[in-house]
Amino acid sequence: MEVNEMIKPENLVVGRTSVLKECPMHYCPGCTHGVVHKLIAEVVEEMGIQDSTIGVCPVGCSVFMYNYMDVDMAEAAHGRAPAVATAISRLNPDKYVFTYQGDGDMASIGCAEIMHACNRGENIVVIFINNAIYGMTGGQMAPTTLLGQITATTPYGREPKLHGYPLQITELIAQLPGTCYVTRQSADTPAAIRKTKAAIKKAFMNTRRGVGTSYVEVVGTCASGWKLSPENANEWMRQNMFEKYPVGDLKDI
Repeated sequence: MEVNEMIKPENLVVGRTSVLKECPMHYCPGCTHGVVHKLIAEVVEEMGIQDSTIGVCPVGCSVFMYNYMDVDMAEAAHGRAPAVATAISRLNPDKYVFTYQGDGDMASIGCAEIMHACNRGENIVVIFINNAIYGMTGGQMAPTTLLGQITATTPYGREPKLHGYPLQITELIAQLPGTCYVTRQSADTPAAIRKTKAAIKKAFMNTRRGVGTSYVEVVGTCASGWKLSPENANEWMRQNMFEKYPVGDLKDI
């Protein structure tokens, strides 16, 4: 069955239950994680792949993701989700395997794992949430923190001579031959959320084709870490984050 035929209503497989569980999430008000969780759940339901999906979640704000989605999930050490996903995908080539990672996890301690997994072209989906801060552990500077941005460890703002420059890891990953789809989206408006969902669906459909690694960055907010209200955090993101991390497809083969 062709991929575009697979997601027609008459061809959907009836799953166990709704993918998104009926339970409160622990995320702060305005957090992007809850939105993206819902989008992943909707894509899995619409494609009818609930029983064939395996998620890998490492340390970070989303460490309890398994509580919110009714699919098989595996935990990984901090930054090691791509390595764990590689093993799961190779042992279960008929499954849809995805990682869900934050910027502190992927772009810092897990930089080697994500680079080599993407360079090998592992048949996995990578969901990357970039809110330019370590949200879970107190709001410290992350590799993606902007120049001049105030965090718990950069009280006077990020200084390039002292802290280095923000890491545009998605641009680096787009250069690797093993990636088939690399995109950066956001979740700050209804239109942006629809585009993000379409990107996630394309990434999962690529898994059926087995054409390489699909990578979806979502530029998000951390209202608590940024010390802003949810509304002001969204506005700060638009005014500051998108200049360094512009949305759109970087690679689509």
